[in-house]
Amino acid sequence: MKNVCLALLIFITASGIQAQVKTPQPSPKAIVSQVIGLTDVEIDYSRPSTKGRTIFGDLVPFGKIWRTGANANTTIYFSDDVVISGKTLKKGKYALYTLPKADSWEFIFYATTDNWGNPDTWEEAKVVLRATAKPETLSRTVESFSISINNLDNNFANLELAWEKTVVALKIEVPTQKTAIESIEKALAGPTAGDYFSSAQFFLQSNGDLSKALVYINKALELNADKPYWYNRQKSLIQAKMGDKKGAIETAKLSLAAAEIAKNNDYVKMNKDSITEWSKK
Repeated sequence: MKNVCLALLIFITASGIQAQVKTPQPSPKAIVSQVIGLTDVEIDYSRPSTKGRTIFGDLVPFGKIWRTGANANTTIYFSDDVVISGKTLKKGKYALYTLPKADSWEFIFYATTDNWGNPDTWEEAKVVLRATAKPETLSRTVESFSISINNLDNNFANLELAWEKTVVALKIEVPTQKTAIESIEKALAGPTAGDYFSSAQFFLQSNGDLSKALVYINKALELNADKPYWYNRQKSLIQAKMGDKKGAIETAKLSLAAAEIAKNNDYVKMNKDSITEWSKK
């Protein structure tokens, strides 16, 4: 029995040691984050090395779709719509595949992003955008495959792939002017109904200046033509806390009626309970 227990203890100890072993990956993971103008771009990929091998035209064959790295497919994310080769690519996350050739490369943005390498079945319907770029020969060797974003401008940048003695760059245009103008116009237009609502909610919940809370919630209701039931619910709570039970009941009735139309039973119950409570005082 002692021998069995000893053997079991040795096995458990050995298993624990094995689980803690860490070794470097042959193709380490990398993440590239870059802001182009006002657009966030993030690339997630793995970086194989040449290790004395011939890469393009051999390890990575010409004329065949490549995962553009190693391990899981490379992904690229854009926070805004961008323009590539005159075509719009909607904001979001895509798998980035390439089709290398001796004299041209094709960049392929693919809708499915959870493939291990190339998809088991390539679906052309999932190709969101294709764009072509010319490769250039480097005078030096890039040992580890690299993806970078270079030649930054407020309105564009180059997505660059480099490995062995090849570099290929794809221009990406971003909507900086449009985004900046929208931001300026929004700021100059003043606070939104939602901004006033959030401010009123903060003053109420933090036991702050209730007179300011009432001003802000009234402004929120003024700016929102729909008069949301949750806005009036908030106003009724402010009025009740200020001691205006009559006004709170009238506002709660407005919230109740709108909540019943919206079939929001939670707000229906909250308003009914509050009206009953405030009517007793």
